[in-house]
Amino acid sequence: MTLIYFIFVLGVTIMVHEFGHFLFAKKAGIYVYEFSLGMGPRIFHFKRKNDETVYAIRLFPIGGFVSMAGEDLEADASIPTDKQMCNKPWLQRFMTIIAGVLFNFLLAIILLFVVALFNGAPISKPYIDTLEADYPIADTEITSGDLITKINGKKISSMDRLLLELQIHTGKTLQITVKHTNREVETVSVNPIFIEEDGVYRYGFTLSNDIKHGFLPAIQYAFTKTGSLVEQMTLIIGYLFTGKISLDNLAGPVGIFNIVGETAKTGFLNLLYLIAYLCINVGFINFIPLPAFDGGRLLFLIIEKIKGSRVSPKVENMVHSIGFMLLMILMVFITYHDIIRLFH
Repeated sequence: MTLIYFIFVLGVTIMVHEFGHFLFAKKAGIYVYEFSLGMGPRIFHFKRKNDETVYAIRLFPIGGFVSMAGEDLEADASIPTDKQMCNKPWLQRFMTIIAGVLFNFLLAIILLFVVALFNGAPISKPYIDTLEADYPIADTEITSGDLITKINGKKISSMDRLLLELQIHTGKTLQITVKHTNREVETVSVNPIFIEEDGVYRYGFTLSNDIKHGFLPAIQYAFTKTGSLVEQMTLIIGYLFTGKISLDNLAGPVGIFNIVGETAKTGFLNLLYLIAYLCINVGFINFIPLPAFDGGRLLFLIIEKIKGSRVSPKVENMVHSIGFMLLMILMVFITYHDIIRLFH
């Protein structure tokens, strides 16, 4: 069942991304060779009547693609000039490339709305709920109901941001700024205690898990949570470059397989939340202006717009090829560590 859930979760995440590219390519009149879910050899494919596109499912459910004429910036002599992507107006090329990211975010917002509509919408702000008497935090002026606004001087706007900062500063003394219930602001120093039986550091406080029900709170939650997760992922990229987070903390297909299996045990709505999270992840990663990602192609389009002429197709294709090879090396590295973690 975990394998089925894994294929379902990744399949939905990938399909909506590729469908965004596909839909806007068709709308722009671009010749689409193939719409494929999965990578590797084909295990199933078909063509619709009066449609040039091959629709395929491939063996490995770890990706997908939409193959378009002129996508590699070089003309295909067998395809009419006006049906090749490289010959389309700038705006049509831009929308075709960015559509995958937009569709990922759109699906994420819809799924988060559905989850919140049925389960309720958790509050996004990090309010203190309880304090444990045996921890140093109990000796400070922090009380239940206080709002955490900063950690070590960094603004905390959501639960996700707070949890990330706590992870980054595990085991360290924190300067926590709170807004008391009387609206006064205070910064206190809080030391953690190491819990040997769990192997973790704890600061001795819990956060409020209040939930709001209704249509409007669900809509607000969907957009707020999406923004919060995008902020979290942006910070994670920065922390990876500065070394505050190591690549060992990233998960590839094997790691996601394990996460899907554990999530499926907790209910279908949590599985929908995971799909939303992965959609935001895929959309965000693809928007990064690096070679081989959609963001890299968008960057070249923006450069084209600024300089008034296209970048050399050979140069752009070479950059994307190198970027793709580096991406594959990174995937191998992450997958290796996923497998190692399975046996620990």
